[in-house]
Amino acid sequence: MPGTYPAQPPTMVDNLITTHRLLQSPRQISRRLRTLAELRFVSDLILTGRLRSQGGAVLAEQSEPLRNARDARSIAPGAEYPRATPGVGTAILAAVRKWGQAVPITDEQIKRSVYGGEVVDRALLKTVNTVISMVDEITLSVVASQVTAVHEAIAPWDDDDAARMWRDVALAAAKIKGLNQGYVPDTLLMSDTKAALMMTDNIIAQLRRRETTTNPIYTGELDQVGPYRILTTTEQNLPTDDVLLFDSRQLGSMADETEVDPGYAQTDRGVQVKVIRIDKTDSHDIQARRLTVPIVQEPGAGIWITDTEGS
Repeated sequence: MPGTYPAQPPTMVDNLITTHRLLQSPRQISRRLRTLAELRFVSDLILTGRLRSQGGAVLAEQSEPLRNARDARSIAPGAEYPRATPGVGTAILAAVRKWGQAVPITDEQIKRSVYGGEVVDRALLKTVNTVISMVDEITLSVVASQVTAVHEAIAPWDDDDAARMWRDVALAAAKIKGLNQGYVPDTLLMSDTKAALMMTDNIIAQLRRRETTTNPIYTGELDQVGPYRILTTTEQNLPTDDVLLFDSRQLGSMADETEVDPGYAQTDRGVQVKVIRIDKTDSHDIQARRLTVPIVQEPGAGIWITDTEGS
C-alpha cells in the first residue's frame, strides 16, 4: 500500500475526546475562560486598588490625611525649615474570605450534546458569574456601610418636569471636592433603570453633541456624561436604588490571595477554577472560588445621591 513519509500525526476529530482533554488541563481551562463573554461586574471597577493579603488578612490605612499635621510657616533667611509629622490614617485589619461554588457535569451531558464543549462553557460561565455576582453584592454592601455622605436629589429622576439630574451630579461632586482631600470624582454607579432615565433626560440630551455616532441615540448605551464614567449593575446588587458618585482611584481596594493552588486556573478577575474528575459517578465537578475582601480606604471619596426614586 502506498504511504507517506514522514507519517502524518494523528488528528483528533472526536469532540468527546477533545472535551475531556480540556477538562483535564488547567492551562486550557484558563485560556477558555478568557474567551467567554462575562456579565457586568463592578467590584474591580469601584475598588480599583490592589492589596495583597498575608496569612489570610490584610492591613491597610483608612482616611489618610492629605496634609501634614502642621501648617507651613514663613522661614527667615538662613533659618531651618520647621519640621512636621506626616499625617497617618486609621489602621484597619480585614480577614480574607473564600467565596465559591461547585457544579457537576456528567459524562452523559457531554456525550448527548451536539457540541460537548458547549456544556462545559455554560457550566464555567454560570459558575464564575455566580461567584463574582456574590462578590459584587458583598462589595457594594461594604461601600454602602462606609460611604455615608449623601446629596438629596432636587426631584425624583423619573419626574420629567422637575428632575435635574445633571445639577444633582454637579452638586454632589462639589461636596466631594469641597472636602479638600484631593478627591476627583470620576465615576457614577447606578441601576439600569436610572441609566435609562439619564440617557433619555431632555436637559442632558440638549447638552450633547448631536453630529456624532457616540450619541446614545445611535449606540443605545450611556457610557459617559461629562467627565463621569457610567457603571450600571442590577438592582439586586445595590443595597438601595440610590446613585453613587465616587473617585475610583481613591475609594478603596480589593485584597486577594493571589497564590494559585495546584490544579486551579485563574481568570483575569481573580476567580480561580478547578475541574475534578469523579470516577464513582462518571462526572466532573467544576468549582470556582475567589479569596478576597473589599476594603474602603477613603470613605470621603464617595457620595450617595438619594431620593432619586419617585413614590
